[in-house]
Amino acid sequence: MLPVAVVISGRGSNMEAIVRAAQNPGSGYRVVRVIADRETAGGLARAAALGVSTSVVPAKQFADRASFDAALAAELESSGARLIALAGFMRILSAEFVQKFAGRLLNIHPSLLPLYKGLDTHARAIAAGDSHHGASVHYVTAELDGGPVIMQGRLRLRAGDTPETVSARVHALEHIIYPHVCSLIATGRVECRDTSVYFDGEPLPAPLIEENDAAA
Repeated sequence: MLPVAVVISGRGSNMEAIVRAAQNPGSGYRVVRVIADRETAGGLARAAALGVSTSVVPAKQFADRASFDAALAAELESSGARLIALAGFMRILSAEFVQKFAGRLLNIHPSLLPLYKGLDTHARAIAAGDSHHGASVHYVTAELDGGPVIMQGRLRLRAGDTPETVSARVHALEHIIYPHVCSLIATGRVECRDTSVYFDGEPLPAPLIEENDAAA
């Protein structure tokens, strides 16, 4: 079972989805630690209730990003995790940190990357008149939201959609695709080679797609 650590800043809904999916036969992974960058993160209580070990690396106690990143790296190494899932983690990590965990660091972003890197993705997709929107699970590189994409969840935007209605539907997709990617990596079907994604031993020409007909 591949040991996975999940790093959070908030309520931890994606973390909970990853933890619950790990309990399914054949998932191939187990969550060994949930780490937050603030003591008030709601996901800490959710993780503890699910029986997962938790810890806090409080960002406000560090003078600079380098010091925080070093402490977070030490906590991850002590957990024994071989895969790290950033799930609602609201800090930008240094290039040195990313390099240290290259090929083992995942993130989920609420857009169909490379569209709409950064914030306010739902409002931007609506304003652009896009027909589809969604979320992307990708390997993390030093470029913000720029690492190779493994899987995307995609849904159709509806007339009258607001950022709030889209957010709720995209979250539901995130809870499907993030655990799925963790399992694909844990079972050896997905791997990162020199910043490229391989699926079943072959280069992945485009992200895997999860269509949500119910949300379309």
